[in-house]
Amino acid sequence: MPPAKKRTRSYDPVKIRAAVFAQFGNVRQAVRTLTPEQLALPTRLGDWTVRELAAHVTMAVETVSRNLDREEPAKAELGLLDWPFATAARAADIDDGTRRLAEADPDLDALYARTEERLAEKLADAPGSRVLAARTGAMPLADYLVTRTVELVVHTDDLNAAVPGLDIPHDRQALAACTRLLADALAVKAPGGSTEVRVPPYAVVQCVEGPRHTRGTPPNVVETDPLTWIRLATGRLAWAQALQDAKVSASGERADLSAHLPLMA
Repeated sequence: MPPAKKRTRSYDPVKIRAAVFAQFGNVRQAVRTLTPEQLALPTRLGDWTVRELAAHVTMAVETVSRNLDREEPAKAELGLLDWPFATAARAADIDDGTRRLAEADPDLDALYARTEERLAEKLADAPGSRVLAARTGAMPLADYLVTRTVELVVHTDDLNAAVPGLDIPHDRQALAACTRLLADALAVKAPGGSTEVRVPPYAVVQCVEGPRHTRGTPPNVVETDPLTWIRLATGRLAWAQALQDAKVSASGERADLSAHLPLMA
């Protein structure tokens, strides 16, 4: 796992909490409209159906409440910029848990309601400094909630891709936090200053070894939109395909990011 050497970006904890609730609410509103036929549709996540993906979204949020129920660790172990690289190890457990949850809770709206109520109750008096015993590594609550914006935004996009016309909206703050965390993770994985990666309007990072740019137009520039960046960072979209579809512009001999992507798989 790459060490997080760069200074971690700060996030407004009030806005992040609001973003988590807003995006979860957006997904809940859409899920309650799904027909049995739509819930049985395949997704781009292995052999998960839409029902299993929808159930998984509640897991990603319930883990906050569950971790607040656990005894607080003595100290944090995982930095926010380390988190994207620590998720792959839990893939098998997540898959098993998702399938069990989808089978055990056929009433998805009731599951969403229960998850939302639990989260509101648990967060009511929990300070951001409270350390959570997350399975990826102990983290402060404030940081862990930023990671929930990634889960929610990424899986919102997965649901939209699986169900034609679903069009679940992305909360602006959630989309911004997700974009920024994954952009900063790229700078950790590929440290340097030769390439500027722009994801307007949310993020600009310097990365990749080589001559550092100091002023004027950078010689190596990558630019894309937030959702394309998120798909690249999470393995939903291949670098070559994004270039072919003109979803990414890349100029300069060090602007090829294919060796560094995806960040999360």
